[in-house]
Amino acid sequence: MNSIDSLKNLAHSHQFDVANPIAKKNTLYATLLTFVTMVCEIIGGIYFNSMALLADGWHMSSHALALGMAFMAYVMAQKYAQDFRFNFGTYKVEVLGAYTSAILLLVVAFFMAYHSIERFFHPVQIAYQEAIVIAVIGLIVNLLCAWLLKDDHHHGHDHDAHEHHHDHHHDHHHDMNLKAAYLHVLADAMTSVLAIVALVGGMLWGADWLDPTMGIVGSVLVFIWALGLIKQSGKILLDATMDEPIVQEIIDVINTYEDKISIEDLHVWKVGKGKYGCILTLCSQTNLSIERIKHELSVHEELVHVSIERR
Repeated sequence: MNSIDSLKNLAHSHQFDVANPIAKKNTLYATLLTFVTMVCEIIGGIYFNSMALLADGWHMSSHALALGMAFMAYVMAQKYAQDFRFNFGTYKVEVLGAYTSAILLLVVAFFMAYHSIERFFHPVQIAYQEAIVIAVIGLIVNLLCAWLLKDDHHHGHDHDAHEHHHDHHHDHHHDMNLKAAYLHVLADAMTSVLAIVALVGGMLWGADWLDPTMGIVGSVLVFIWALGLIKQSGKILLDATMDEPIVQEIIDVINTYEDKISIEDLHVWKVGKGKYGCILTLCSQTNLSIERIKHELSVHEELVHVSIERR
């Protein structure tokens, strides 16, 4: 029987996800830029009495934290990439970072809505010109960060270049951690735009109600984005992937054997960006070549870990 120490020396690696060093570096840059801008907007919002600007700074503070978490997720995933304790690699470290970031986005949305509604009942005088300058600077920083974090879906290989083609589209190349970071800065950019619109409207037409209104609009959009990311990352963390197209593809391969083979048990889960593991238990009354079935499944290159047993 193998000891724990001998398991550490197994030749077969269970790290199926490819590291993304460019995303890691750009996330660090975005974190530093966001943090500096956050400090400026919070101070400016308080000093110039702008709710829209302060809301932008408030949720930018959580984005700075979320971006820092995204960066740490890359660091931890890389650090423990060869740690034998992780059954199927460290991909879910990044997904967990994305899920946590989405929770922070929800908190930000409620925080923005609460204080914006409060401002309706307790309006204050706003220094519009000064607040607009800071909001524009914030928007420029947000757009720069969004450019840094934009996922171009190139992670060392191109699935479209594979010889086999599917009639469906797998979401193969999305970096969930990077997407979460991108959504955070995109939310920042959106609220910066709303803040500028509110401040300009208030300055030119005396529409003070625009400031808290834009804060509420921003909170609704952030809430929607956060909810979508929670569903997407939560599905992976809970291994709720049996409705993925790859499952039907596996069944189709087995069905080519007609009545000779039946599926007794099937488990499919995500082990990387667009990569899946599979455990398949088959029942057969005839001679069954497991190696042949593995070969036929290998056409689906997203299947990177396949275990088959016969009963």
